[in-house]
Amino acid sequence: MFGIPVEIWVIVGLVVLATLFLTSMLARLYRKAGPHEALIVYGFGGTRVVKGHGTIVFPMVQICRGLSLELMSFDVAPQQDLYTKQGVAVTVEAVAQIKVKSDVESILTAAEQFLTKTDQEREGLIRLVMEGHLRGIIGQLTVEEIVKQPEMVGDRMRATCADDMNKMGLEVISFTIKEVRDKNEYITNMGKPDVARIKRDADVATAEADRDTAIKRALAQRESAVARAQADQERVLAETLSLAKQAEAQRDLEIKKAQYQELTKRQQAQADKAYDIQTNIMQQQVVAESVKVLQVEKEQQVKVQEAEINRREKELIATVLKGAEIDRQRIETLAAAEKQRLIAEAEGHASAIRAQGEAEAEIIFKKGEAEAKAMNVKAEAYQEYNQAAVIDRLFASMPEIVRALASPLANVDKITIVSTGNGDAAGMNKITGDITKMAAQVPALFETLSGMPLTELLGKVRQIGAKTPKTDGPDGKGASK
Repeated sequence: MFGIPVEIWVIVGLVVLATLFLTSMLARLYRKAGPHEALIVYGFGGTRVVKGHGTIVFPMVQICRGLSLELMSFDVAPQQDLYTKQGVAVTVEAVAQIKVKSDVESILTAAEQFLTKTDQEREGLIRLVMEGHLRGIIGQLTVEEIVKQPEMVGDRMRATCADDMNKMGLEVISFTIKEVRDKNEYITNMGKPDVARIKRDADVATAEADRDTAIKRALAQRESAVARAQADQERVLAETLSLAKQAEAQRDLEIKKAQYQELTKRQQAQADKAYDIQTNIMQQQVVAESVKVLQVEKEQQVKVQEAEINRREKELIATVLKGAEIDRQRIETLAAAEKQRLIAEAEGHASAIRAQGEAEAEIIFKKGEAEAKAMNVKAEAYQEYNQAAVIDRLFASMPEIVRALASPLANVDKITIVSTGNGDAAGMNKITGDITKMAAQVPALFETLSGMPLTELLGKVRQIGAKTPKTDGPDGKGASK
């Protein structure tokens, strides 16, 4: 195939077969030790222990055997009776847990003792040793100690068997007593006193409990009766107190009702009296306000009359004085213009008529000046007439002003006077005094309207009378126009 000689293929096959055979032989020669066992290899090279790994065992020159390191559990139950310290024959059944120690020296020691023996033979040897030690320990203890302290028996067994087990490469993991019995019912009778005592104690405890229960029941009944009696007393007392409080509350209610009624009547009377007083006060205030209103109306009328007088005065000034002034200025202007015209004409004409023109111009100028003076006199006359008219109007209005001040009293139907008893400044005297004061303020009102004292106004009247022109009559006596 593919040009390769057959001899080469044969050689390759033989090499492969030899390799497989050698591998198989080596696999069979290699022994492995599990975690639960130890391998004892002896022969060529001496004895060695293999634990937890593998090794090659050469055939014909070496032999390998396995030694189990697993825990061995078996019953320890001697067939013969065991006698206690008291001489009581007992039968003891126990369970022992034993294993080979893990160190190499103990494994070699156990191999020397048990490597060629079966498990049953090994357990039989160990059981005989442990039964002998158990017999000795039971002979040193009483039945009560064995029965009541099984842990102490196990501890003694482990301590006593330790030396013999070490010599065999073993160790006692645990020793537990399963059962202790006897043929004479010693153990059964041993518990009877305790049972009797316990029963007696139980009976006594039951009797004491019944007694205590009866006592507590009687006490509870007595306390209940006492509490019931106290509750009845407290209930009666509470009812009595409640009735007393109800009576007191009813009494207080009646008293408060009477007090409220008295207070209500008193306040009602005070309210009625206050209402009457307030009514009178309000009526007086209404009258006072009416008087104030009338006073304000009269003051406004006075102001209106004063404004009318001022208007008439300004109108006279505007119509008479201003007109006269304007006429005077116009006449003077015309006279001056005519004079200039005549002068110009005179200068233009012959010198013969210059004198005539100047004379005529002088005449016209004098005429205009005379008319202007007449107008000034007329204006002064109007001005004097204005002051006289104002003064006359003021004196003529005085009765009307006083009548207007007193007219509100004529409209009053009824006057209620609340006097505080302060002498002359109270009662009817107060009203008449106020009217007198109002009348006394009339001259001051005239002075305010005219802008000058009343005495000066009266002086003006006298001066006006003195300025009236007088003419001589047929009899030679002066007569006024």
